[in-house]
Amino acid sequence: MGLSESLAKRKGRAMNIAHHQDLAETTGFPLRVSAAMAARLDMPGVAAQFLPDGRELVVSDLALVDPIGDEVHSPVKGLTHRYPDRVILRATLTCAVHCRFCFRREVVGDAGPLAEADLAAALDYVAARPAIREVILTGGDPLMLSERRIIGLLERIAAIPHVDLIRLHSRIPVVSPERITPALVKAMDLRPAVWMVLHVNHADEIGVEAEGALARLVKGGVPVLSQSVLLRGANDAPEILEALFRKLLMLRVKPYYLHHADLVRGGEHFRTTIAEGQAIMAALRGKISGTALPQYVIDLPGGHGKVPLGPDYLAAGPKGHRIRDPQGVWHDYADPDRGLLRAVKSG
Repeated sequence: MGLSESLAKRKGRAMNIAHHQDLAETTGFPLRVSAAMAARLDMPGVAAQFLPDGRELVVSDLALVDPIGDEVHSPVKGLTHRYPDRVILRATLTCAVHCRFCFRREVVGDAGPLAEADLAAALDYVAARPAIREVILTGGDPLMLSERRIIGLLERIAAIPHVDLIRLHSRIPVVSPERITPALVKAMDLRPAVWMVLHVNHADEIGVEAEGALARLVKGGVPVLSQSVLLRGANDAPEILEALFRKLLMLRVKPYYLHHADLVRGGEHFRTTIAEGQAIMAALRGKISGTALPQYVIDLPGGHGKVPLGPDYLAAGPKGHRIRDPQGVWHDYADPDRGLLRAVKSG
């Protein structure tokens, strides 16, 4: 590509983004796209996630300001304690990109890091409860913090003896891969173990630089999982998700969750039906190995937790059960005969 052509493409992208700024302001959720994603906005699966859409102005009666119940289970500011053994710590409300389907779109922005007093209170809460074994750093995006802040936060959590796992939930390795520096990766070599959970929804998001960032994490000993959101108009087809999950496995990233889209204000156009999601998962099971399959889940409104939504393979049958194989064929299956076993003495 010649220099003039490259400049023309960059200018065209800048004009395209500027064209969407007014619409974003109308929706009440600012447009934010990282340089890496701006370079890929000509790809429909990328553009659908980050460019505003007039359909965001249509607000369903079902939509919620806090779709997954962060505030319902927030004993101190910035911390959600929904399950006995783990907490979510929203270290910052800033992101490198604004996903138009974001379940925290009502609070994500430029507020910056959690105030020191609030962070100290959250860490004190964790330290006072030995049942908490895992701290999940999210936001916003925790890797939007400065490298110094990230390393300091990891060290402060590591000082709590009963915490044996830290999870970083982030888009950064894909949307701003330059932030995954060797120094940051080295700082993740801690007790407790540090795991990365990457948010990525389409293979077109993953460029060469992102591949390099993920390689640095994996080679540095950081296990990497992925979570994706099922998005109507962006990735709601088995072949699109197959390409993503195969790509992730090649990069040594294990697909972990496929989320049913949340009841986000202005996000109704992204939602599939549950039956559509189950059909996609059933089609994927016949195409790719179990290693590549995430668990399809819904985060119940009101903070009631995640529930699997896998395809229904089980029905009642003449022998007790009928089980459907990946090709859609049903097979009879019987449970063990406890009466027969009781009739035979052991030994």
